[in-house]
Amino acid sequence: MTWAYVTAGIPDDAFERLPGIPMSKRESRVLILSQLCLKKNSILWDIGAGTGTVAVESALFCTEGQVIAIERDEEVVGLIQRNGERFAVKNMSIIAGHAPDCLPGIMPRPDRIFLEGGRPVEVVLRAAWDCLQDGGRLVTATNSLENFYGMIQTLGALQARKIEVIQSAVNRLETRGMQQVLVALDPIFILSGEKP
Repeated sequence: MTWAYVTAGIPDDAFERLPGIPMSKRESRVLILSQLCLKKNSILWDIGAGTGTVAVESALFCTEGQVIAIERDEEVVGLIQRNGERFAVKNMSIIAGHAPDCLPGIMPRPDRIFLEGGRPVEVVLRAAWDCLQDGGRLVTATNSLENFYGMIQTLGALQARKIEVIQSAVNRLETRGMQQVLVALDPIFILSGEKP
């Protein structure tokens, strides 16, 4: 499959999935991509890449850059690879590793980071921040209040600039039987900040 458009928003069902592996939903992904403020030559690390939806869409935008998907689960690494092949992305590589331990050895250093995985999240966020280029941008997402509080406190302690918080609540129209109903997606917090 290819995505013939220059906008974000690849439908969820266009990606291969594995049972139990979370995926950033289309509407949340659009918000995440907008907060990343990608450039054609951006170097993005997607930490906790899961199905690879953010990495794949980012690679389509960063045509002169590089996307590195970081995922600890070997089976999920194969899933990310297949989703990259599905959209014919050539500028995405995948690293099988545990954050934060694997981060110091990854090159090149990113000017953009998307963080959606790793435990404890504050430790992973600090390690990712240390790898981020000066002037770079970090975006993180969670649906947990505990992670949200930890992330916002950590970004503050790191003296991140231009901190933004978005809390999205999205409903989708679905057909159930003979009726169409609005179905709520899980709310998500999206945080972003820039490194001085």
